[in-house]
Amino acid sequence: MVYIIDPQNAGISGNMIIGALVDLGADGEKVKDLMEDVAVDFGGVEVSLNKVDKSGIDATFCNVKTIDEDNENNRHIHFQDFIEKIDLLKYADIENLTDEMVEMAKKVFKRIAISESRVHGKSLEEVHFHEVGAADAVADVLGSICAYFDLGMDKDKVVGLPIAVGGGVVETAHGRIPVPAPASLDILKGLNDDSFKDFSKGEAKCIGGPVNSELATPTGCALYMEFCDEFLEFAPMMSPEEIAYGCGSKEFDFPNVLRVIKSRNVNGKHKVSVIETNIDHMSGEELGFLFDMLLIEGARDVSMVPITMKKNRPGHLIKIISKPDLVDHLVNILFKETGTLGIRVSENTHRG
Repeated sequence: MVYIIDPQNAGISGNMIIGALVDLGADGEKVKDLMEDVAVDFGGVEVSLNKVDKSGIDATFCNVKTIDEDNENNRHIHFQDFIEKIDLLKYADIENLTDEMVEMAKKVFKRIAISESRVHGKSLEEVHFHEVGAADAVADVLGSICAYFDLGMDKDKVVGLPIAVGGGVVETAHGRIPVPAPASLDILKGLNDDSFKDFSKGEAKCIGGPVNSELATPTGCALYMEFCDEFLEFAPMMSPEEIAYGCGSKEFDFPNVLRVIKSRNVNGKHKVSVIETNIDHMSGEELGFLFDMLLIEGARDVSMVPITMKKNRPGHLIKIISKPDLVDHLVNILFKETGTLGIRVSENTHRG
């Protein structure tokens, strides 16, 4: 399967992504409950998911209302302190929240922080989150990620089409700035140098207009960059199975909707990397820990096969299927966690 995220008409935001993915079939109750649970320590939110008519398009609207509007603690918080709070969600016993989802959320927020640091010329440690630290942003990010995993999008290819970013100016904590906001534009530039090996690569495409309004939020852009495997100017050849719409709150003289298309992969081919190593000195518990870690860190699949090695020693063949741009990151994990002396990497064509 291939999923196509299409923000060409009205841009992208966290709640538009949630609406579109729930419209596509993600479990709305699961997403809603998780959003409200993860936001408790950030001020709390109330979430509703409803079908609406948006300029003639039947869409799903995700409305996120902050409960504690006066909670400023999370609106002016250092990046590192904020990430620590997000990481603590792993231990909060929240139903349907997995470590993999928390790790992806941390990467989304790190994308925003890196762009803020580049825009303001500060180190990552100096970055303050303003609006992003609020409960609604936490709910939007983890709600989107919950829906992404609920649909199984992590196992398929996700393509992003150009984002309509809007135009004009907008008032922010830093004063009046042009649209698209500097942070949003920087996020779409991507993280393509060697210092960001644990992030997927690629530069998104965007288009101005069609109105004087902010259409692409930093949260929406960061989620889009994290979800997409490829960025194209036009939709690829496809055979659509499902078409879904999530809408924003603003009213325009055109449908303010984000479209997501689920399609059969017509050509059925894409490149994957296969990483292998032989291990004969690790216990079952250590192998199990490594198995889970590799999946959390981005491996598409992991298998461990019992083998017989030199001098009839019992061992295991560890085989990892990965996106090509994550090979170095996963190889470094293997060296660090296993102490293996050699790792084999090959490029393969995946069909399906």
